[in-house]
Amino acid sequence: MAQSAAIAWQERTAAQRTAIPWYLWACALAVTSASFGGVWDISWHESIGRDTFWTAPHLFIHFGGILAGTAAAWLIFHTTFSRSAAERAGAVRIWGFYGPLGAFLCCWGGMAMVTSAPFDNWWHSAYGLDVKILSPPHIVLILGLMAIRLGVVVLILGEMHRADGVLRRKLQALLLYTFTYLLGVAIGVFQEYTFTDSMHSARFYLVLSLFTPMFLVAVAQVSGFRWASTAIAGIFTTLNLMFLWLLPLFPAQPKLGPVYQHVTSFVPPPFPLLILVPALALDLLRPRLRTANNWGRSAACGAVFVGTFAAVQWPFAYFLQSPAARIWVFGTQYFPFFVPPTDEWVRYVFSQVEGSSLEFWLLMALTLAIAMLSSRAGLSLGGWMRRVRR
Repeated sequence: MAQSAAIAWQERTAAQRTAIPWYLWACALAVTSASFGGVWDISWHESIGRDTFWTAPHLFIHFGGILAGTAAAWLIFHTTFSRSAAERAGAVRIWGFYGPLGAFLCCWGGMAMVTSAPFDNWWHSAYGLDVKILSPPHIVLILGLMAIRLGVVVLILGEMHRADGVLRRKLQALLLYTFTYLLGVAIGVFQEYTFTDSMHSARFYLVLSLFTPMFLVAVAQVSGFRWASTAIAGIFTTLNLMFLWLLPLFPAQPKLGPVYQHVTSFVPPPFPLLILVPALALDLLRPRLRTANNWGRSAACGAVFVGTFAAVQWPFAYFLQSPAARIWVFGTQYFPFFVPPTDEWVRYVFSQVEGSSLEFWLLMALTLAIAMLSSRAGLSLGGWMRRVRR
């Protein structure tokens, strides 16, 4: 009997060492819910308009904030009032409370997201039913989303750096999944500047060079996976293709005016940008830069990102503007109901964002410098993340 009890205890202990803590699963679900809700909410604005605050996408978004905040708060209170010195030793102290740094980030992000809800409702009541991504309440929401996503990544890293074997590999996979959403918000926040008609402008490449290289470089620093950048770019592409192909299957009809486009189903996000190519190029380049200093690695990564991305996205933009892309696979026939027929996007014409060739090349030179600085920030961010233990 005693031997059976000892074996059962050993099996239970082994299972605990290979099981991902429930609060990490809860936070990962929160990030997924808020992200899916965000994409659906943008589609709702583009297909129906903002008819009420209590739409399903809003509920998904704020459920994510509440879930992440609640799970993180439980972890903080549990650590603060625990009698275990080991748990407190692996925590940070803020305002008298103890807990992992990621938990505090998730709590702040959850509060910001919940606060943005009444702020957004008041904003629409005061200034109209706008459809802008970067309105003040949306900025508060985006900051909250970023805090939760970064908090979840930091929480996972703290656990991963203390784990080994099977548990470490599981946490590594969860890290790549959640890191994808950091990349997603870095690209999605500039969505209004990355439509097809902007793809032959230097501004298009500039805005995508602000944060995209940073996250592609950072994830490779901390995950320990050889193809980390390619993995998160692949997950990002897959999720966007899923939205592109599934959302038009559901009916929708505009409830606001003026209505310029005939919309009968949900308008999906555009075909995903080809960041998978520069991500793969960065993964292939990385082993060759082991002996280079940080600035040398940053310069190489920034140049490779801009060069490979422009090399594939520029000619692909010609295809996206052609009639051949106006099918369900590429989705260039979908437009929000409020876009007038005279818009260059609707007419499949490239916008002349820069006034001259000189201005274009000066902005492209600035884009290259920004990509290098973004890569350097990624090395610093990744280096800090590698030291996270609590």
